[in-house]
Amino acid sequence: MKLCHPPQIEPRILIDEDFCKGCQLCIRVCPRQVLVRGKRRNRAGYLLPEIKEGSKCSACLLCELTCPDLALTVAKGEK
Repeated sequence: MKLCHPPQIEPRILIDEDFCKGCQLCIRVCPRQVLVRGKRRNRAGYLLPEIKEGSKCSACLLCELTCPDLALTVAKGEK
C-alpha cells in the first residue's frame, strides 16, 4: 500500500500597504520572527513591515488577527 502525501504548503504573508499604519504589532506577535521593521514607507508615510524569512511562517495567523487595520493576510499556497 502506497501512502499519498499532500503537497507541501508554504504560507504567504500579504500586506496591504494602503491600510498599514506601521504600528509593528504584527512584528511583535510573530513567534518565528518572520516579519521585521522595514525601510520602505507607504503613501501616508508609515514604515511598512518586511518579510524576513517567509519560509519560517507557520501560518499561525497571529499577525493577521492582531493587525488593527486589517492590513495583513496570511494566504496558503503551494511551494
